[in-house]
Amino acid sequence: MRSSNITVSQWMTKEVMTVEVFDSIGLARRIMAENRINQLPVLDGGKLVGIVTDRDIRDAYPTSMVINRGKEIDRFADTYTVEEVMSFNVMTVHSQTPLATAVRLLREHRIGSLPVVDGGKLVGIVTRSDILDFVLSGSSLSESLVANPRKPTAKKASSRKE
Repeated sequence: MRSSNITVSQWMTKEVMTVEVFDSIGLARRIMAENRINQLPVLDGGKLVGIVTDRDIRDAYPTSMVINRGKEIDRFADTYTVEEVMSFNVMTVHSQTPLATAVRLLREHRIGSLPVVDGGKLVGIVTRSDILDFVLSGSSLSESLVANPRKPTAKKASSRKE
């Protein structure tokens, strides 16, 4: 199969777990843990309005200083909504977007997933795991993508002379 014929729809996850804007971060964390996922598209009245990641939720939780206070932490998590921690400007693709394009977007923007939206409706999500499934299938996107991967340039931590 030529790389231009491989589309997101062939490799995306079609049964997408989602949360609503006013769901608690505690609920979002439980859904992620139970389903072993790292991102949840956020809907408002059925419309995609953002995405919440495990990092967003982890960053919102109290520090480890309260580690032995599980019930307090759970109550805390139930008082914050997904809307308070989610990313609003979510990047999306269409189901007929070439998979190579989705791979480039994931890599260039250093994100873990792209919700798939057709006609304003969430129809799937393509994640790094979906891309790994593609790679493990033995398929290939294109020789040029493999031969010329984009690597971020390293930034120096300091300009100190050795």
